[in-house]
Amino acid sequence: MKITRITVYHVDLPLEHPYWLSGGRLKFECLDATLVKLETDAGLTGWGEGTPWGHTYVPAHGPGIRAGIETMAPFVLGLDPRRVLDVERAMDLALPGHLYAKSPIDMACWDIAGQAAGVPIADLMGGGSRTPRAIASSVGAKTIDDTRAVMDRYRQRGYVAHSVKIGGDVARDIARIRDVESIRKPGEIVLYDVNRGWTRQQALRVMRATEDLHVMFEQPCETLDDIAAIRPLHAAPVSVDETLVTLQDAARIARDGLAEVFGIKLNRVGGLTKAARMRDIALAHGIDMFVMATGGSVLADTEALHLAATIPDANCHAVWACQDMLTVDIAGGRGPRNIDGHLHLPEAPGLGVAPDEGALGDPVAVYV
Repeated sequence: MKITRITVYHVDLPLEHPYWLSGGRLKFECLDATLVKLETDAGLTGWGEGTPWGHTYVPAHGPGIRAGIETMAPFVLGLDPRRVLDVERAMDLALPGHLYAKSPIDMACWDIAGQAAGVPIADLMGGGSRTPRAIASSVGAKTIDDTRAVMDRYRQRGYVAHSVKIGGDVARDIARIRDVESIRKPGEIVLYDVNRGWTRQQALRVMRATEDLHVMFEQPCETLDDIAAIRPLHAAPVSVDETLVTLQDAARIARDGLAEVFGIKLNRVGGLTKAARMRDIALAHGIDMFVMATGGSVLADTEALHLAATIPDANCHAVWACQDMLTVDIAGGRGPRNIDGHLHLPEAPGLGVAPDEGALGDPVAVYV
């Protein structure tokens, strides 16, 4: 089997509500999505998606994905998509770095490989738990009242896990954390996500002031060096995501004890092939996981769900899905959808969902 055609689509995905990160430092209203269709001489078609969370969140942006695919396409055409390691090496040689540009091609290859084997991607990867995964909401608010309103909106949709965005103002962050904990329901999973929004002193002030609550913080500082510097000075569990990009990052975090949780964002780390190695490092070191799409449609959510299904139930806290935050649906209601705050693994072979091509518009590039 060989890849014979690569078709690239650009789609805007408007958000239902404006989204704030780091206390208002970053604001997003629309996501720039790249959809990739791989066709083969065996008649199988695979789909991939790359949707960074805006252009200013991390070093990844939509036009960069499309430019990266243009560079890599000649090296990917003609390869067997089932041999995902061959495709991975070809992309790494053609374009060092730029992992976010490689993720949609990797995703499409896994989609084809699962279809060829007649099993869902998660089963092909050797996992395949059918335990529904809790969806983590994304509470990008700034005030106590706004935070309560957003959490209530998600609770009405059945959500039991919440990622509350904080950062930027110490007193306000402490007040919001204490308020959320005062209304936290039994069994709810709450992660306080700073998105690199604190300096070292700000992080210590908030983390120490809330030690009695025993809460968990994600990405409290800008770099791993910052997180390492304050590590001995507080008692709070830490999750990392923005600074978890390469396998070397994962090895350092595990070796030096910098975090208790990995937040694996598939587009950021380069796709399922590379993410699976991070999963294994985490499991080998007793590190739990959240699995997330960086953003995007139900296709990206489903990719994250497949990886989550390869993680033992006890070690996977939740998945993050973006579909409930969007005003458009490019898959016509197909694919895993929120059921009482959880996603259920699809039983169809491969990814288990494909877009409605009519909703994508004309392709922006075709490579043969």
